[in-house]
Amino acid sequence: MDSLYFLSAARSAVGLIRNGNEDGALTHPQLIAVADGMGGHAGGEIASAIALEILARRAAVFAGEEMDKDSADDYFNSTIDEIDSALKVASDDDPALSGLGTTLTALFIRDSQAVLLHVGDSRAYRIRGASIEQLSVDHTVMQELLSAGTITQADVAEHPQRSMLTQALMGSQTLSIALHLFDMKTGDRFILCSDGLSGVLTDKEIKTLAKSKSPKDAVTALVDATYINGAPDNVTIIVADISDSAPDQTAIEFFGTAAP
Repeated sequence: MDSLYFLSAARSAVGLIRNGNEDGALTHPQLIAVADGMGGHAGGEIASAIALEILARRAAVFAGEEMDKDSADDYFNSTIDEIDSALKVASDDDPALSGLGTTLTALFIRDSQAVLLHVGDSRAYRIRGASIEQLSVDHTVMQELLSAGTITQADVAEHPQRSMLTQALMGSQTLSIALHLFDMKTGDRFILCSDGLSGVLTDKEIKTLAKSKSPKDAVTALVDATYINGAPDNVTIIVADISDSAPDQTAIEFFGTAAP
């Protein structure tokens, strides 16, 4: 079948309360990714930048035409191990970076499928027609309690553990992350975001603001909405349409912490 591509727009903003930006993002015709750093201002910035820079370097291999599907998937997935090792080295080399970590949510186009690599609580959505679907599953205490039926969605906003992660890239080298495959077709719209968006707007609000605008206008509308609602955290958003026409963009572009 014809090749499919991401036609993307992205933005990474500090928000109204934070002093610095620990988020980062990258876009490419075959790859989009968001990382949300943690561990203090310097540690978070460094962690998310490390994750995106390693992912970008590996993309030159796993997105290459000469690599078969299984090998591409394996090399994409093993990015997690290299990032985690690099974070451990950074922390060991500089005690001030102890506790650094990052989420990572990345989508890679392989033939007619979107391959999702996900750790943490940054999210991936797909808008198709009138519906929005969350493709990623949050690695949080909240999600575990929701899945177990211990709490309801109405309890989340006021729960004291609402921001506690159960998995993140922190140099622990104990992660075992599986890839998830999703079908895609022209006209689909994918959204990747840090919790600076999903923690402020509902899925319905995200869909309404993102559905009928260009990717660039959708990003602007979503960022503006987070600011109207107080923007308590950094917010990073990618809106990407699926097209069978090759985009003008051919190189990886960085936003936020990993931007040159």
